[in-house]
Amino acid sequence: MHTILICDDERDIVAALKIVLEAEGYATLCAYNGREALELLSDAVQLVLLDVMMPELDGIATLSAIRERSNVPVIFLTAKGEDTDKILGLNLGADDYVTKPFNMVELLARVRSQIRRYTRLGGSVAREDVLTAGGLMLDDRSKSVTLDGEALSLTPTEYDILHLLMQNPGKVFRPDAIYRAVWHEEPYGAESTVAVHIRHLREKIEIDPAEPRLIKAVWGQGYKLEKEARQ
Repeated sequence: MHTILICDDERDIVAALKIVLEAEGYATLCAYNGREALELLSDAVQLVLLDVMMPELDGIATLSAIRERSNVPVIFLTAKGEDTDKILGLNLGADDYVTKPFNMVELLARVRSQIRRYTRLGGSVAREDVLTAGGLMLDDRSKSVTLDGEALSLTPTEYDILHLLMQNPGKVFRPDAIYRAVWHEEPYGAESTVAVHIRHLREKIEIDPAEPRLIKAVWGQGYKLEKEARQ
């Protein structure tokens, strides 16, 4: 799954892009100014959608900072009449631009084109220690988990359960299999123990723990991480 970083100070635009991109199977990270975007930028990001006019740190300055550390594709989001900014952005290393209001079909075509070029040329190498799903990002190298860019505080057991499920999206794990993999012991009383930890994990990662979109229970079988979770 490819991860796209969306940065725009207009929250309605970010929300709309998030819905459209995730419906196409992309993972997303959301930022509302350039400083937030730079904090979220990592090797796991394959594309940045970057607004030009933003408070704190505008798109031009943000792009310049991105290019000091990464060759990730950047598509500028510009308003009509910002021709000078378009030219400056392209000169600084932006890969493309889309003018507001967006034609979503055109935007998706440009996104696919840039990601395809980036991965084909070897600019992006998938890291086995970075896993993503429905806004979740787990970095096993730093043992950190974020949800839509916000750091989560997980216990070691919760982290290990999530890591197991994210490594195997769509695969159903019986509670005893989860217990063996995480506790490294024989699963005596595993079902209730695992259920408690799953409940705590859902409380941290789900919008509505009572109606989970990520960690699903399969009646009579166990638990799985949804392959294509929707927000």
